[in-house]
Amino acid sequence: MDKKNSFHIGYFIVAFALITLFQTWLAYKDVAQPSYSELQRLLQDDKIKSVVITETMIQGVFKEAQDGRTQFIVRRVDPSVAAEFEKAGVEITGASDSNWLTTLISWVLPALIFFGLWMFVFRGYANRQGMGGLINIGKSKAKVYLERDTGVTFDDVAGVEEAKVELQEIVSFLKDKDRYGRLGARMPKGILLVGPPGTGKTLMARAIAGEAGVPFFSISGSEFVEMFVGVGAARVRDLFVQARQAAPCIIFIDELDALGRARSAFGSMGGNDEKEQTLNQLLSELDGFDPRVGIVLLAATNRPEVLDPALLRAGRFDRQVVLDRPGRNGREAILKVHVGKIQVDPEIDLGDIAGLTAGFTGADLANLVNEAAIIATRRGAEKVSRADFTSAIERIVAGTELRSRLMKPEERTRVAYHEMGHALVAAALKTTDPVEKISIIPRSIGALGYTLQRPTEDRFLITATELRERMAVLLAGRAAEEIIFGEVSTGASDDLAKATDIARQYVTRFGMDEKVGQAVLEEQKSQFLGDAPAFVGKRDYSEETSREVDLAVRRLIDEAYEAAKTILAAGAANLEAGARLLLERETITPADFPALKRSDEAPAEPDVGTGAAVSTDARKPVRR
Repeated sequence: MDKKNSFHIGYFIVAFALITLFQTWLAYKDVAQPSYSELQRLLQDDKIKSVVITETMIQGVFKEAQDGRTQFIVRRVDPSVAAEFEKAGVEITGASDSNWLTTLISWVLPALIFFGLWMFVFRGYANRQGMGGLINIGKSKAKVYLERDTGVTFDDVAGVEEAKVELQEIVSFLKDKDRYGRLGARMPKGILLVGPPGTGKTLMARAIAGEAGVPFFSISGSEFVEMFVGVGAARVRDLFVQARQAAPCIIFIDELDALGRARSAFGSMGGNDEKEQTLNQLLSELDGFDPRVGIVLLAATNRPEVLDPALLRAGRFDRQVVLDRPGRNGREAILKVHVGKIQVDPEIDLGDIAGLTAGFTGADLANLVNEAAIIATRRGAEKVSRADFTSAIERIVAGTELRSRLMKPEERTRVAYHEMGHALVAAALKTTDPVEKISIIPRSIGALGYTLQRPTEDRFLITATELRERMAVLLAGRAAEEIIFGEVSTGASDDLAKATDIARQYVTRFGMDEKVGQAVLEEQKSQFLGDAPAFVGKRDYSEETSREVDLAVRRLIDEAYEAAKTILAAGAANLEAGARLLLERETITPADFPALKRSDEAPAEPDVGTGAAVSTDARKPVRR
């Protein structure tokens, strides 16, 4: 129960008590209260007109007013006892065994005990169960953050410069809404921040409030939904009432998909009637408030495809601002923000570290800086070095080292040849990322070893040749095992699965195979931001075409496998020397083994052809 409600209830109790006392005083101010002996004398003098006798009281009316009073009330006394005292000339006065305080306590104390038990026992249980209090059941749980509480400005947000330019208009409007609307323009009622998890949507909303210096109402979409129907709608109304009182201000709803999921055609049959009422109330509030009063509604989601179309129409969430995974320059800017909070070696090239973190979000980079600082602290260093950042990247990508996991010498040797096969083929093919490090130390994610490749630049398109060469790198570990040991092991299962997936996309999605033709046979599903691509299981092509697809996928994998074997056979000496060095040191870099460096003297490449450029996801390190 908040202070405002407590004040209202206390005021009501005091007012009720005062009114009761006043009415009691009015009722008894004209009533005389003589003693029992005096009543006997009045009776003898024939001054009593009528009486009403109860078990404890005698009430009556005088024939003539006595001292201005026409009525009287006297406590009843046992006549036999009164007669004895009357003979002795003793004044008799009746009294009650109880008083008003005793009566009040007997009535009020049980109620107070019951109320206290409800407050401290049942209410705590109800809150833990998510039911809330009866008084606050329709109140919003939004927490108001003022500028001094957010402590975030646009300087704290990096890597999303385009989004900051769009959102700067919101700040200008909140600071001076009259000047901003001088040409008749109005601000969008709602702005939806869309992006994968960890890209800084909540941070951006708080930065807008910090820049504009206005109150910041923040609430999660799931907090609107309770077990009682109508509670969510009441909370939406209460939130907008608070916002109107605090305007200009910002309302920020995080995880909007929990509240604004598309409504079902079957109504409340699935038990979502409460969510639908809450969504309807939000739509009503969006239509009802005037943006010129200075209320800006921000919302964030990483699942825009599940939102109700009514939320996204013009006049509600008018604008969508995408906060995507940052590019290399964006990652470098984000790293600069975070390394300012730690003691870092001034010789570190943040651009080089940004190149190693392709696909990382802002949250990933913040975690990377923190992990690097922890590693440097653990080894007793005074500053965070480049090696600490490299170890932190390996920790995030491949997991922690498990040096206590002992492998048999035969397995360890096989892993060394396997990883060296990946590295040598990657070094030989010109379109693949250069090798950064090779390790045969087991990792916590189940990898017995891994080969880390460093992207030289951000890539948004990839050619058919690059896809085939990527498959060759993936299958190179398996090829090295066959060349050295005469058979393959289960250690290459993950590589084979990735290569098969690339081959199937090559044929069915990108239309790059000449025999199957330029047709999209398997369309990509609508996917959540940040998720891996998923494909529809339904096939809209004949069995004959399906056979051609299977044959094409098999042919691509076989060709990539043979290309990898050709490269490794040509560099058999390097494969042997590199594996021995890897077994000796467990972790090596191109500086330790020059054959891993890119050079014009690399082994001859097989003819893998060329192809058209297509869109693809960011590349990831090859790992086991």
